Amino acid sequence: MSTSKSASKAEHTKAVIVDAALRLASQIGLEGLSIGALAEVTQMSKSGVFAHFGSREELQISVVREYFVRFERDVFMPTLQIDRGLPRLRALFANWMSQVAHEVQSGCLFISGAVEFDDRSGPVRDALEQSMKTWLTAVRRCIAMAIEAGHLAQTTDPKQMMFEIHGLILAVHYEAKFLKSVHSMERAKIGFDNLLTRYKI
Repeated sequence: MSTSKSASKAEHTKAVIVDAALRLASQIGLEGLSIGALAEVTQMSKSGVFAHFGSREELQISVVREYFVRFERDVFMPTLQIDRGLPRLRALFANWMSQVAHEVQSGCLFISGAVEFDDRSGPVRDALEQSMKTWLTAVRRCIAMAIEAGHLAQTTDPKQMMFEIHGLILAVHYEAKFLKSVHSMERAKIGFDNLLTRYKI
């Protein structure tokens, strides 16, 4: 019984640390994370934080995984309640845009991580890449289902359309966060509608 309680407490403590690390990484990036900085934020000892991960790299990977879990929960999972085809694709884009609106203020780990690790190799880059590829595969599959439902033209290339949708999202991040454009969200929504008009039957 005591062993079970100890394991549960350890899991809870690790979850608290990862949550704090995620918030910190959103502000300063994955490379800015350190056992020392996290110990200060969580008011734990360095050895206490280190014991839950074993290395800074494992901490970074845990943050990437947690970020993806939350992203999937907030952006993708709600769309499973929406009819397949164009309604689900519209909902997915709307949820993604809502996420972007939040991340313009707090920071996007996928984007900052890509900048930090684009020309590097290793487990952290692998975790970032796999998370993003998994997400884009889900977007592509959503487009494919819209084609199967007859909502988009049979000639539609899911990979190309996914690329263009992803491009809109990246443009919003750059324009809204870096250029401080107040109309970037609206322009992205118009861009998405233009895509649908071009690809619809």
